[in-house]
Amino acid sequence: MTNSATQLSMDLFSASPAIPAWCSTLVSLIDRLDDLSQLTWPSVIPWACPVPFFGDPHAAVVATLGLNPSNREFLDEGGRELQGQSRRFPTLHSLGLKTWGDLDAQHLRAIVSSCRSYFGGRPYLTWFNRMNDVLAGANASYFGLIATACHLDLIPYATARKWNQVGSFERAQLLADSGRAFGQILQSSSVRLLILNGASVVSALESVLDLRLERQEVQAWTLRRKSKYGVLGIAYSGYIRSVSGVQLEREIQVLGFNHNLQSSFGVKREVVLAIAGWIADAVRVTEP
Repeated sequence: MTNSATQLSMDLFSASPAIPAWCSTLVSLIDRLDDLSQLTWPSVIPWACPVPFFGDPHAAVVATLGLNPSNREFLDEGGRELQGQSRRFPTLHSLGLKTWGDLDAQHLRAIVSSCRSYFGGRPYLTWFNRMNDVLAGANASYFGLIATACHLDLIPYATARKWNQVGSFERAQLLADSGRAFGQILQSSSVRLLILNGASVVSALESVLDLRLERQEVQAWTLRRKSKYGVLGIAYSGYIRSVSGVQLEREIQVLGFNHNLQSSFGVKREVVLAIAGWIADAVRVTEP
């Protein structure tokens, strides 16, 4: 499919005056799924399409950032492929393809549509509802007729195992191989604020960017434990202008927190609201 990447992009946007820069990026991401053996990605679900974005990054001014799409975007609790009304994204099976090399513009259009319309369908609310509460601090939301937020992942491929169960070599390889594609998606978006969910995301982004964000302890975010100290909250902040050699042509504010809102034990609503309040204050400070 590599040789036809440009043609697929042109076919997809044949009625548009220009081909969006991210379109060829998506085609390349799909192309690589047929070559997993060379990329040493044994945990990647090969029949699941890449998810470059959730929602519309070209309309969004705020984006939340995670590591990679959950396997629950493609599988049910029993590990079976989601079917019918439960399906969220296309797969080889749903597109009627034997390999990704058989992809044409119609199939590509179906993938793009599923990504853009994600929050108007059946989103994985167990994960996204908590993030949407944090987005309120930036006066943004994933939902509504004019959604001002989207979600991005550093790695666009779903893995059969949870990220912390994927081998360290494979994790490093996935980050290294996906960094430039993430930069290209961010470059072509309207995003000006990036919100990082959890210390693992912060660490991974710092690795991709080769920088260190500023850190600040926040007592109000402490998660209670049986020990008297609990888990201290940490706020991260900074700005980026490039990702893996991709120049963003604007400065993007980065804000993050060490607690993973979906999996850290003891993240109560009061902590989520406190994080949202901190984001509101941080955004106000940077407004002209």
